[in-house]
Formats: sequence, C-alpha cells, structure tokens
Amino acid sequence: MQSSSGSTSTTTITRHIPVLLQEVLDVLEIHENDVVLDGTLGGGGHARAFADRLGEDGHLIGFDVDSGALARAREKLADTKPQRTFVHDNFRNVSAKLAEYKIDGIDKALFDLGWSSDQLEVSGRGFSFERDEPLQMTLSDDVDEDTLTASEIVNYWEEENIADILYGWGGERFSRRIARGIVAARKEGAIETTEQLVEIVRRAMPAQYRYGKRNPATKTFQALRIAVNDELGALKSVLEALPNITHANARVAFLTFHSLEDKLVKETFRGWAKEGLGELASKKPIPPTREEVGQNRRARSAKLRAFIFN
Repeated sequence: MQSSSGSTSTTTITRHIPVLLQEVLDVLEIHENDVVLDGTLGGGGHARAFADRLGEDGHLIGFDVDSGALARAREKLADTKPQRTFVHDNFRNVSAKLAEYKIDGIDKALFDLGWSSDQLEVSGRGFSFERDEPLQMTLSDDVDEDTLTASEIVNYWEEENIADILYGWGGERFSRRIARGIVAARKEGAIETTEQLVEIVRRAMPAQYRYGKRNPATKTFQALRIAVNDELGALKSVLEALPNITHANARVAFLTFHSLEDKLVKETFRGWAKEGLGELASKKPIPPTREEVGQNRRARSAKLRAFIFN
C-alpha cells in the first residue's frame, strides 16, 4: 500500500480506452474541491479525466490490487493538480483504507468492474484466451502458495463444482460437458496454460459451437476469473460500505459488464432509494453509444448506473 503525490516512474503505458467516459463525467458532476475515489485504476483513463477536473484542493484516491496499474497511474497523473493517494489493495477494503489514510469520506466514486487492456494483454496471467499464458487469472500480482488460481480450480476441484462455477458465473450452457472434458484431460497431465484450456473447451463443445465469431472458451474464462478473484464478494462488500463513507450529496457510479454484477448494483441502489438514502441518477442503466462500441469492442456489454446520496 502506498500514498503518493507524484512519481517519476518510467513504466510503459499501453493504450487503454476508458469506457463511457463522458457519461461517467456527466453523472458524477465532479467539482474542483471534491474527494474522488477511483476504485479500479486499471489503465488510468477515468482517473486522468477526474484529476483534470479537480483543483489543488481536490483529492483523488485510486485503488488497485495490481502494482503495475498503480505505477502506470502515478505516471499518468504526475502532472495533475489535486492531492493524489494510491492504495495497493482491493476496493472491498475501502472503509479500512480510508480510515488508515485519515480520509473522512468521499464526494464522488467510480467502480469500473471491467478489465483494462494492460490486464488482458500485458499481465501474462492468463486472462486472455488469445495468448498462450500460465493459467493464473489473479488480479493481484502478489501470489503465493495459498493464492487461488484458475490452474488450481481446473486441476483439483471436483467436476460438479467446476460445472457449477461455469454455469453460475459464466452462464455456460455446456458447463457439464466442459467440466467432464476438463476432468478427463487432467488425468492425462496437468492443465497449465490458457491454450490447453481453450482446446479442452473447444473439444467439449457440440461441433456447431466450436468455431464461430466468439471463442467458445469466453464464458469459461469469465467464470474462472470471477471465481479466482471473488469479484462478486468484493462488489457486495463495497456496496455495503458506501453509505457509511460518503459525504452529503455524494454520487457513486458503477460500470458493470456482467449480468450478475449489474443485478447486484441495481438491487442495492433500489434498496437505498427505498430506505430514503437518496435517489437513482437514472431509472435505467446507461449503455455505450453505437459509435463507442465501434471504436472499442470491450464497451459493448457495459452498463453504467449511478446513485445520488442525500
């Protein structure tokens, strides 16, 4: 964990396009002296836009479990005006970390639950089925023998548990076929790379689904990633924390890319509204424009929801 107001890092910054950037800025309405939290720094695109709207009395707080993302963000934000605090931790621990840094609350917050280009294309941890990489899939680069990885799941978990994950968190209709294929394959040798897993999934699929526009392993990879990083558990934790760490008239926004995430955010926001904590910024989620999807395919499943506290 680190706090910094600048850096001379020379970490290479890859091209990352922040999703629904203008729409996020519109719903958050950032003022110069706001305390703004970016719960997932990722490629730093949203954070840079926030910092550009903050003055010297503003404060930008950025969380990420990936030390590489923090280094890139320091470099990207080095010439901006506000105070900057970078936290090497999962946003699920936001309450404890704000207390540790003696920050009494926030005015605006964004939680982008998508994945940056750096994580998908540069990390080498097995997030992308388009590269042959070790089957890890951990958001954090701090991995030890006790860390759950995708390799552990596919090589050691029971067939039924693997199938349940693929169906429940990936919506994979052929989850049982794929789980059987995984268990059969690991009897011949350990499944250690993304390329191995993609081929196992492909063989397990009915013939007509093996080759199409979308890689047949897409939902399997999504489910394993969610399981490895307890993404839904982290989301639940931060939603529980937010009413207790926000200032009056605070605005919080979530960018979701999966139906389970969106449902959890939607139901929580509606619950807050019924409790009289504030109101929805919009009744329906805000989708990307056709133009944005044309420029950035990763935006196609994005949904933006925001809540305005009293």
